[in-house]
Order: sequence, then C-alpha cells, then structure tokens
Amino acid sequence: MAKGTFEPEWESLRKYKTPEWFRNAKFGIWAHWGPQCVEGSGDWMARGMYQEGSHAYKHHVANYGHPSEVGFKDILPLFKAEQWNPDSLVAIYKSIGAQYFFVLGNHHDNFDLWDSKYQPWNSVNIGPKRDILAEWAAAARKHGLPFGVSLHADHAWTWYEPSRRYDRNGDKMGIPYDGVLTTADGKGKWWEGMDPQQLYVQNHPLSEGSWADGMVGKQWGWGNGAALPSEEFCTNFYNRTLDVINRYNPDLLYFDTTGVPFYPVSDAGLKIAAHFYNHNMQTHGGKNEAVMFGKILTDLQKEALVWDVERGAPNEIIPLPWQSCSCIGGWHYNTDIYNKGHYKSAQTVIRLLADIVSKNGNLLLNIPLRADGTFDDKEAVIIDGIGKWMNRNKEAIFDTRPWKRFGEGPIAERAIPLNDQGFNEGAYSDMTAEEIRFTSKDKTLYAIVLAWPEDNNVNIRSLSSGNTKVKRVELLGHGRVKFRQTSGGLAVSLPKDTEYKTIPVLKIL
Repeated sequence: MAKGTFEPEWESLRKYKTPEWFRNAKFGIWAHWGPQCVEGSGDWMARGMYQEGSHAYKHHVANYGHPSEVGFKDILPLFKAEQWNPDSLVAIYKSIGAQYFFVLGNHHDNFDLWDSKYQPWNSVNIGPKRDILAEWAAAARKHGLPFGVSLHADHAWTWYEPSRRYDRNGDKMGIPYDGVLTTADGKGKWWEGMDPQQLYVQNHPLSEGSWADGMVGKQWGWGNGAALPSEEFCTNFYNRTLDVINRYNPDLLYFDTTGVPFYPVSDAGLKIAAHFYNHNMQTHGGKNEAVMFGKILTDLQKEALVWDVERGAPNEIIPLPWQSCSCIGGWHYNTDIYNKGHYKSAQTVIRLLADIVSKNGNLLLNIPLRADGTFDDKEAVIIDGIGKWMNRNKEAIFDTRPWKRFGEGPIAERAIPLNDQGFNEGAYSDMTAEEIRFTSKDKTLYAIVLAWPEDNNVNIRSLSSGNTKVKRVELLGHGRVKFRQTSGGLAVSLPKDTEYKTIPVLKIL
C-alpha cells in the first residue's frame, strides 16, 4: 500500500475533495466491453446462461451447447476483438464531447482484461491475447482524456452461484453445470492445467436462497444470508485492483458495490481507496486528482467517495459532485435491443445529460460494443446526434455549475424517489418543452429547453419580471433572439426558419 495522507478508515477518507477537473468535465464515455458480449444476449449473460429457462440460457443452449458441457469458460476463447481499434474509438468519443473515458477492467464474470498477475483467466492468456487495459489507457492518454477503470469481480463469489446448478427438467436433468469443475477435470481439454475455480470461485457454501434468482440483488451488500467471501478471495481482488492502480495509473475507479468492495465484512475496499488516493497524490506532486465511485452511500461516505447513481438521478441539486451511470442499451451488447430498435435516442441522452448537470452531476454513458470491438450502425447514428448537439451547445454543459434552482416543469416539480442504487431514469423520459434545466457560468445563465416547442415560443417562469432583469438572450448556434419579461416569466421567440429544431439552449445575460 502507498503511504500518505489517507488511511483505510472512513474518518480519514472523508478528507477527500473532488478535483475541479471532474466537476468541470460533466460527460464521460464508458466502454463496458468484455467476453459477455460474445453471445449478444445481453448483460449478466455469464450468470443467466446458468439459469434454466432464461433467455440467456436458451440462447446459449441453442447456439453454443449445454452449460454442463460448454460453460462460460468456453466462451472466453471466442472473445477475439478482431476489429477493435482503441485509438479510433477514443478519438470518436472525444469528438462528440467526452471529457473522460472509462473501460471495464473486469466484470462479475471474474475475467481480467489485462496482463493480470493474480488472475490467469485474463485477456492476454485467453481470447484476444492482448492487454486490453494497456491499449485503452494509451489511447485515452494520446487523446488527452482522463482514464477510468471499472472493477466488478468482487461479487463473482455470489454472482456465479448458478454455475453450480443443474437442469431440473429435460434430458440433462441433474447433471451439474461446469461451475463445479476443478483442474483435474481439464485433462485433454483446451484449458488443461488451468483451474476453473479461479474463474468461478465456487468452493464455498451456497448463499441462503441461492436458487431464487432475485436473491443476489438482496444480498449485494453481503447481508441477508449471502455466503461471506473468504479472506483469500478478498485478498485476490485487492491484489488485482492494486495491480491495475500501480501499472495503469487510472484517474478514476468505479466499483459496482455498496460503499467500497466487501464493506463491512472486510477492510480490503477501504485499503484500496486509501492506496488509490495516496498513489494518485504521489504521481501528481502531492495533489489529489483521483475520483473513486461508490453506490448507496451514507452522508459520511459521500464525503469520502463520489456518489454514483445507476440509471437514474435525484430530483434536486446535490451539494457534492456526483455521477449518474447509464447506457443507450444494455450494459453488455444485446442483439435483441438492436433488432427491436430499443436504444435511447441522441435526444434522450441529451435530456438526461442536461437534467443531471443541472443538479451538479456528471453523466457516464456506456455505448455497448460488439465482441469484435465495433459499434453497430444504429449506435453510429446516436453517436453522431450526440456530437452534433454537443458541438453546438457544449458551453452550457462543460465548466458550468448549478443555478439557484435546477429547473422547472412538471417533472422537475415532482417527487421522484431513487430505487436502491438508482433505477428511476424512466421517470425522466417524457420530457416536453415545458421542462427547462438551468446551468450557470460566471454571470451567464443557460436555459436548456428539453424539447423544441411546437409554436416556437418558450416561457421561463423562473425569470419573471420580479426577478433579475434580463438584458440579452441568445440561441446557441444561431444568435440573438427576441424576448420580453413579464410577471408570468421570460417569453422567448425561437426562430421559425431554422433547420436545427432539437433541444434549444438559451444563453441569458
């Protein structure tokens, strides 16, 4: 562990201050990409393929084989990344406005996407035969983007428990899936000499209610009967994480966990946080430029970490900087989402971004990649749409701070609770021209109207004549527009002849 200002305890970690660069950045892109993209059956396929009757199970059996014979370990060599070009991808992400870039280091599938010292099941030994993290990091730094890594393997312990199940129906009834295999079972197989238990980590009692598929979420914080992780497992995750920090020097770390990894059953996560902050200070001349995220945080923990809200947002200004992580489709590539046209549109992404930034947050957006390392044609349209809006209106997003109120409109004025770690972004999907979100920079106020009004008229109630006198109004990308201030609000006339009628941004002086 790096020694320095921070110790592995909450009271010490609460001395952390979010760096200004992150507060100014507002928008990041996440390549949530790994071997679970091979089958194209969506997120958590390495768990779902062991859940008899699920979509992932049916897809796997029909196309790859039965999980007693062809398990997730056998999908790993099929992850080839044949067309992956990290340099060109990061260049595209930067061109559409990304101010930082995140990649997957490992997922709950426990496969490390780098030349891992502590996990032989990794991308250099199997599949692409490439150090994915090293190549992503080089591309991010070439294009001047802070580099983030997300690490999720701390939950493989319970997440992989279905790999020890068996079919309860049909010809394969009662035959265990491959999560029970050991090194001895590999003789004559492609994986001879490797231990499947280093991937599946199932040498432990099952959690209470393990065969009930929904229990894994209830046990995410290591309560409600979860099988508690061994010291060996916690230490292995700790070692792998420090390996990433020390070798790739990420600027940001993301964990899909409550608080920090393994808290409160182990201090491994607290040690990771202290090391990360101290290591970062050593590489930045004594200044802490690091950002580490956690979910479902207490008020004290929100001082020690940056709060991450998954697929959602609080409906108020949060005093401390925070982040919402979301995606245009599923976390891992899903061909059904592509075929059914269920991606978020560019306009939906911009609406979410504006709402989040108005509340002192950042948006980290995942654009799923196919297993070969490319995005599809429908994603290309969305990427282009985001870029066009950002290139026109970015001054209302980057380097801004919340105004005295985040917005107005029916949704802004509604109580919208979070569900566990977030999961309320659907409540923000029906945005009309009545919804306006505010950001500010110095003495300039920006009003982001979340849909172009049919009559080309905008009324901002928060700027009625009883408030600050407005001297000038501009439509970004167009120029000055007519306005008048009344007791009912600031009435603005948008141009009728513009071809660009999507989410207007008003610059108000």
